[in-house]
Amino acid sequence: MKSYQDLIAASKNEAAKMAFVFAAITEHKGTEPYIIALDAEQYYRGLNPRITKYEKIIYDMRGDAHVDKWTPNHKIASNFLNFAITQENQYLLGNGATFTKDDTKAKLGNDFDTQLQDLGKKALVGGVAFGFFNLDHIDTFSLLEFVPLYDEENGALRAGIRFWQVSPDKPMRATLYEEDGYTDYLRANDESAILHEKRPYKLKVRTSEADGEEIYDGENYPTFPIVPLWGNDKKQSELVGRQGTLDAFDLLNSNLVNNLDEANYIYWVLTNCGGMDEMDDAKFIEQLKTTHVAHADGDSGATAEAHTIEAPYQASESAIQTIQRRLYEDFMCLDVNSLSAANKTATEIKAAYQPLDSKCDMYEYCVIEFVQKILELAGIDDKVTFTRSKVINKSDEINTLLAAQAYLDDETIVEQVCQILGIADKTDEIIRKRRTEEQSRYEVAE
Repeated sequence: MKSYQDLIAASKNEAAKMAFVFAAITEHKGTEPYIIALDAEQYYRGLNPRITKYEKIIYDMRGDAHVDKWTPNHKIASNFLNFAITQENQYLLGNGATFTKDDTKAKLGNDFDTQLQDLGKKALVGGVAFGFFNLDHIDTFSLLEFVPLYDEENGALRAGIRFWQVSPDKPMRATLYEEDGYTDYLRANDESAILHEKRPYKLKVRTSEADGEEIYDGENYPTFPIVPLWGNDKKQSELVGRQGTLDAFDLLNSNLVNNLDEANYIYWVLTNCGGMDEMDDAKFIEQLKTTHVAHADGDSGATAEAHTIEAPYQASESAIQTIQRRLYEDFMCLDVNSLSAANKTATEIKAAYQPLDSKCDMYEYCVIEFVQKILELAGIDDKVTFTRSKVINKSDEINTLLAAQAYLDDETIVEQVCQILGIADKTDEIIRKRRTEEQSRYEVAE
């Protein structure tokens, strides 16, 4: 894969630089991270590429393999990767980001929370995604549309190429982002051209009656304005290490439906028909199906008895459930059915959430690191926190908290109760009211 140093070496002239851009895109599409991300995107959309290509094989009397074109071959792709990624992403980011300053989120764009969720989804699917702080909002790029150019010395993202194409028969467009500005390119019919010369990220515009709006200057960010968001500490797609289990789950479900479909098929047992070949058999069965009459010669006569295939439903269902449990374990997901089955205690709920919480701890670290770098680019001095969307037994949680009241101060209790009730934004207001009431009672007592 191309690096930032490769870009510098190719920047002797504009023609060489342009050739580098499209060569880097081609090479990027052949890298392992890109191929994995492409597969993961298919699984995320519920399009298992392995199941789609699956063919049933049968063997003849000589042992030669043939594609089975006669029995059912349903290809059922599950949506489990979508479920696992959506659950993790919404669990951490569903309530939006919380900043200490009221105006921070507005400075990052009105749709900052939505864009952050979209970026998080892309990071979990592909292992990494890229957020571009574009003046007053975030643009999100997936690994399938962005070529990162890392510094060979320290691994920092120093430049990158975003590329897109409406369809294979349409021109490819590309934008090279550098620390000192960005350049737009176009490639069609094996010919490349510069669409827009390099320009700074922040254009300074003045307006006059004579000239109208006029660009007179520009400036850039203190650092490169595109920041990577990693989906986990392994820096890899959520599909990695779990693909085999997903394929097994989809194959089992497909085979179950195939077996149930085949159970509708009728096969015939022919008695006293020893002189008949395969063609005779076919004519005999066709006669039965059309006229419902069979002619037999001889003393004992020929008979035909219809039978159906019994599908191994219980065995298949048991195998499916086993693999499904394995999927929950592999993806460290929360099985919501286990919580809704009964009125769980707070301890039981916490235990059920433990795998998902452990997984989200590292994801949260990655997201916070990303947001802090965006804040630096925006020139904002603030910190971000996230509140996880957790199902809880509120009464049980509050009772546990009150039982420890003797060991906690009033403000802590109020803060925790507000958190449980989902009114954390009113904590300060409630504490101020309690202080005012206490002060009033103290003054009356005096």
